[in-house]
Amino acid sequence: MKPVWIVDDDRSIRWVFEKALGREGIAFNSFSSADEALHALRSGPPQVLVSDIRMPGPSGLELLQTVKQQHPAVPVIVMTAYSDLESAVAAFQGGAFEYLPKPFDVDQAVDLIRRALDESQRDGLAAEPPAEAPEILGQAPAMQEVFRAIGRLSQSSATVLITGESGSGKELVARALHRHSARAARPFVAINTAAMPKDLLESELFGHERGAFTGAQQLRRGRFEQAEGGTLFLDEIGDMPADLQTRLLRVLSEGSFYRVGGHQPIKTNVRVIAATHQNLEARVREGAFREDLYHRLNVIRIRLPSLKDRREDIPLLARHFLLHSARQLGVEVKRLSDAAMEHLQRLDFPGNVRQLENLCHWLTVMAPGQVVEPGDLPAEFRDPGAAIAASDWVAALEQEAERRLARGETGILDALSRQLERSLIQRALARTAGRRIEAAQLLGMGRNTITRKIQELGIEGGEEDK
Repeated sequence: MKPVWIVDDDRSIRWVFEKALGREGIAFNSFSSADEALHALRSGPPQVLVSDIRMPGPSGLELLQTVKQQHPAVPVIVMTAYSDLESAVAAFQGGAFEYLPKPFDVDQAVDLIRRALDESQRDGLAAEPPAEAPEILGQAPAMQEVFRAIGRLSQSSATVLITGESGSGKELVARALHRHSARAARPFVAINTAAMPKDLLESELFGHERGAFTGAQQLRRGRFEQAEGGTLFLDEIGDMPADLQTRLLRVLSEGSFYRVGGHQPIKTNVRVIAATHQNLEARVREGAFREDLYHRLNVIRIRLPSLKDRREDIPLLARHFLLHSARQLGVEVKRLSDAAMEHLQRLDFPGNVRQLENLCHWLTVMAPGQVVEPGDLPAEFRDPGAAIAASDWVAALEQEAERRLARGETGILDALSRQLERSLIQRALARTAGRRIEAAQLLGMGRNTITRKIQELGIEGGEEDK
């Protein structure tokens, strides 16, 4: 995949993008002017272009126009100030994929770039040959079973349900199923059904007609239409809202759907692959997931092992991720010492393969030498006990949230946040013998803030500020 280009004369904006994209493992190039980007364009287009509008020299709109003339399928995201509405409108008229108002939320910006990357891959602008696509690595017996299943399914268009813990590589398996199927030449479209609100998810899946709702100024094709003839990957299907489960069941049963606001059925020829980290059988028993939809999806199941169940694959994966990160960043490849590798193989990696990949990217950037020793690892990886303890409290929090969600409770975020704040403040006060200022310093909050929190949460104890 080609890099994302960031074009902005503001060095701080470029720095924010560079750090955010680097953390996400997304290759990038940054330019301080449209002229620089136009010069680089002679050697080939980016995967996605993110450009400010107002810069010295050619504007971002001029850059947009040139890119769209030469490479019309490249998604272009324009950045603009809130007061620059006219420019934003002009950008859309010029074919911009989306605009990003300044100041922007970094996570929102990265999500938008990922959407644009998905769009560029769907359009086939820079379709990579299968040999260059991300490969699933593994020599463990459990992974060999996964490979065999992919091989058996290569001549089938059956619906597949992939289960496994978060970060275990479910989307890679889905892509492999598509790549080795008769639909390989058609689009692979992925969507995380837990990552967006219900109303937006409905439009994303099925598209909408012009005027279907406020802001729907033009017809939009949904993911089912975009994946026509190919594969639609529905990640985290266990979190799909109930009414959308009904619509999805109808599509799978009847082979057609309606756009939001539409009145004409649209036939679809799409292979559906779904994935979840949840126990769908339990979700069915709790009434949170439709049993008939579960049986429609669970035609063939592939169970993906967690990384702790395939520890023998850690050296192979770590070397691959270190090489990949080094190529992305244009630096020499780091190597794990035998002691460091043995240490990693003893860890549980609650975040699975994704956590190992993130660690390797961190080491590529932060480790001081070319050979990584155990002492070069981040603190949470140096002490396995600390890593396990850290994962335990997160798992406990997730379980408590799941219990409350299953009971249909509302206001869960506020309730759990108050409990967390209460516990942290109480423990900090106990550590400082009730001295509020010292407790506030330990927690990283101001003296007035901790005093207010103590009153709001009804916490007893703590010396008044002197």
